[in-house]
Amino acid sequence: MNDLNPAGWRPAMSADQDESAAVKTFTGNRALHLEEPLLFEIGAADRCGVDFDETPDLPDTLGAFGRKAPLDLPGLSEPEAVRHYTRLSRQNYAIDLGLFPLGSCTMKHNPRLDEKVARMPGFADVHPLQPQQTVQGALKVINELAHWLIALTGMHGVAMTPKAGAHGELCGLLCIRAALEARGDAREVILVPESAHGTNPATAAFAGYRVENIPATEDGRVDVAALTARLGPDVAGVMITNPNTCGLFERDLKTIADAVHAVGGYVYCDGANFNAIVGRVRPGDLGVDAMHINLHKTFSTPHGGGGPGSGPVVLSEALAPYGPLPFTARQADGSVRLVEEEDAPGIHPEGFGRMCAFHGQMGMFTRALAYILSHGADGLRQVSGDAVLNANYVLRRLEDVLDAPFGASGPCMHEALFSDDGFAEGFSTLDLAKGLIDEGFHPMTVYFPLVVHGSMLVEPTETESKAGLDQFIGAMRSLADRAREGDPLLKTAPHLAPRRRLDETLAARKPKLVWKD
Repeated sequence: MNDLNPAGWRPAMSADQDESAAVKTFTGNRALHLEEPLLFEIGAADRCGVDFDETPDLPDTLGAFGRKAPLDLPGLSEPEAVRHYTRLSRQNYAIDLGLFPLGSCTMKHNPRLDEKVARMPGFADVHPLQPQQTVQGALKVINELAHWLIALTGMHGVAMTPKAGAHGELCGLLCIRAALEARGDAREVILVPESAHGTNPATAAFAGYRVENIPATEDGRVDVAALTARLGPDVAGVMITNPNTCGLFERDLKTIADAVHAVGGYVYCDGANFNAIVGRVRPGDLGVDAMHINLHKTFSTPHGGGGPGSGPVVLSEALAPYGPLPFTARQADGSVRLVEEEDAPGIHPEGFGRMCAFHGQMGMFTRALAYILSHGADGLRQVSGDAVLNANYVLRRLEDVLDAPFGASGPCMHEALFSDDGFAEGFSTLDLAKGLIDEGFHPMTVYFPLVVHGSMLVEPTETESKAGLDQFIGAMRSLADRAREGDPLLKTAPHLAPRRRLDETLAARKPKLVWKD
């Protein structure tokens, strides 16, 4: 802090200046890019944005729960509060501002039609404890969506309650465990290829299984020989991601499934990347027994921000009887019943119980069904085709300036994978990612998957235009050239963001979570 800059705001900088040579301003603002201090620096605990009369004498109804001391929270006027959050929102990058190239996360445009439907009365304000006869429309949405998911995947049943991808993985493994226990088979091992999503081994361990890794071949796919050689009476199943984390289709999945079934095991498929094959491949036809579907990735709502998520799990005929409660069942009179009773006669007699208290994420169900119905079967097929086309366009336009580890293996699926191989000494993936911020883009997924050193995973999704992709590709080509040439300014990027590069290790190990005056 100083007399001219009492709030301690950082000075403004031009594009060709580093922080040491920054031009200092009184406000810290840069044109319409406004600096914003903390609420504690704007307001004061002894201030209030609302006028109150003198506090009347009130009876002490709270007793021991009454406040004994002031909250010590800053008071602000209404304009101050509104401007604070509006200025912060302008510092956010969002899918409504530009391309979000996060690989594996599928940050695509969210159709406003779906948002409008989800906000309709009867959907937006439905309560999970309402009597079933008052929410027949909502139950019919869940039931119709369930039938669509079964049809699109070629499976036999579906559990709608899991809240997200990893929750769905747990649901699928609990179904497998219940099926094995029903036949008195105590198997201990789940095989997980190194090309699978990182949540797969964590979920298997959480479910009580011992996890064993299966290596990948040089072309980034499961080593079928290594997997089949490990199969035996102790293997409960395999968890396989398809398309995998390298953005490649596991073309031997049917062979793998047949081998696993031959020894009495089950096949769990991580369906987080279903958006690359929807309308073109039915996992049930490939021998999959259970697969979660990220509704918040494949059908409408962008992934990220911690939610809302939804991860229904489709089940094969062998596993469907072991699925969780509750689920919807259409009655003879056309109504839909939410089956919640553990002892419902003839219904899921060997199910493992519940994943959660209620039926799932209603807002996601409504958005997903609106997305499916607005596209239809042909439209969904085009969605996956466009996603794959866009990713391959990015791959082929960048492979001459960025290392593409599996570029020679043929087309990728919905995401393109690059590495930092070929950068100047001392330059890494992180430098290119930070430089991308100065170009006006959110960075791609970095250092994942782990099977590629310095990996950069780019997923353009199906909702980006060629013009938008060309702009992103131009920025990436420029940054790749700078990284190969060793441009020192790239080591200190970003220069134009609200904040400069942070010490991410220190931030993770010693985060400052509380403001102190």
